[in-house]
Amino acid sequence: MRILLLLFIIFFCIKNVQAQDTWDLQRCVDYAMKNNVSVQQADIQARITTLQTKLSRAQVIPTLNFNTQAGYQLGRNIDPTTNQFTNQKIFFQTYNVQAGVTLFNFFNIKNNILASEKSEEAYKLSVGKARNDIALNVAAAYLQTLLSVEQANIAKVQINQTTAQLDNTRKLVNAGSMPELNAAQLEAQIATDSSTYITATGTADQNKIQLIALLNLDEATPFNVSTPDVDKIPVPQLSELEPSYVYKLAIANQPQQQSDSMFIVANEYAVKSTRSAMYPSLSVFGQLSTNYGSTYREYSSQFAADTVFTNGGDYFILPGGNTIVKKPSYLRQIANDNFNQAVGLQLNIPIFNGRQLRNNYERAQLNLENSKLQSRANNLTLQQNIYTAYSNSVSALAKYNASTKAVQTQQYAYDLATKRYEIGILSTIDYINIQTNLFTAKINQVSAKYDYIFKMKVLEFYKGETVQF
Repeated sequence: MRILLLLFIIFFCIKNVQAQDTWDLQRCVDYAMKNNVSVQQADIQARITTLQTKLSRAQVIPTLNFNTQAGYQLGRNIDPTTNQFTNQKIFFQTYNVQAGVTLFNFFNIKNNILASEKSEEAYKLSVGKARNDIALNVAAAYLQTLLSVEQANIAKVQINQTTAQLDNTRKLVNAGSMPELNAAQLEAQIATDSSTYITATGTADQNKIQLIALLNLDEATPFNVSTPDVDKIPVPQLSELEPSYVYKLAIANQPQQQSDSMFIVANEYAVKSTRSAMYPSLSVFGQLSTNYGSTYREYSSQFAADTVFTNGGDYFILPGGNTIVKKPSYLRQIANDNFNQAVGLQLNIPIFNGRQLRNNYERAQLNLENSKLQSRANNLTLQQNIYTAYSNSVSALAKYNASTKAVQTQQYAYDLATKRYEIGILSTIDYINIQTNLFTAKINQVSAKYDYIFKMKVLEFYKGETVQF
């Protein structure tokens, strides 16, 4: 019982893993959108522009900086506490706190923030375009894989039919009703059919590898494509996908067109920002600073009677008199004696700076003009793609209808040929030719059907609808 239970669990797990390894189109698209390199790169670029937006917004926040430095002055220097020249060795330390905020700069900062925000939105929409592109590529690769698998299945059926016909022929040959040549010709045809099947299987494997690469999936990962019922795939009517109507919808809902429009707005704000940078700006500033110097002395006329005056003590007698100086403490110098404050307004008027501001302004104007031209070019490309897709869909539908008619005709001819061959009034070569024609017609029908479905789904995609299979 334990062994049976263990075998049941193992069988269940294997079945579960096999089910999990089956990939339908939706799973492929979802996985590609999260793991495809192009989509990930577009997402990183969008996050970079988000950082730029944060930087632009931070320009309205007051600046605050603190710095300190300490060291020794040797030789002839300026005493940091008295601003007088001295030749003494001085240990010094300074502290400085500065703050400032821009009061008015003709909306330079505001327009720069708006430009960054619109640019961020444009790059986020570009991520949507990358996802749409990978979705179309995955759908094309997925359908191509299904087509190659279906062609391999048809080739396998062809082998089975030829093998069954060879068995019947062999019986007739053994009974003396047919010559050995008929059986030999069918055996040669089985070899040809086997070669066709091997080729079709190899093509299916190659298409599967390409699909796995689009998904950015490890090639060693178990991967089986789910085969949907092609006849149940919803395909809209061509009358619902008239190209001018689809183009009108695509202009409004395609991420590329939305991104182009947002880039134009961003560049318009960039023009305003760079133009404002050429005008005066007004800001307010504040500063707190203090310092310490080892040679700083404070004059004093009072001292304790028992104080010993040495160069290493706190009090010193100046030469030539009874004047006493005192060395203030470190904290007293920092917090009181050498502490100073400043506050004021700063007016900055750009006059000449190597044409940098003017060049930035003119570059922003060219960027705006270029973004408009790029938007126009993308719209023309979109329109061309839609009309081409519509024309291809019309041709694909006609080709599919013709191939369907061809299969029906070839099937009828094959049925008649089978009867004639079985009663011995049709040669094996003629029978094989008719059988090959039927096989070719079926391959062409399957190829035309998948081609028609994909081209219709492309039009559906441009219309802005979710592509369903």
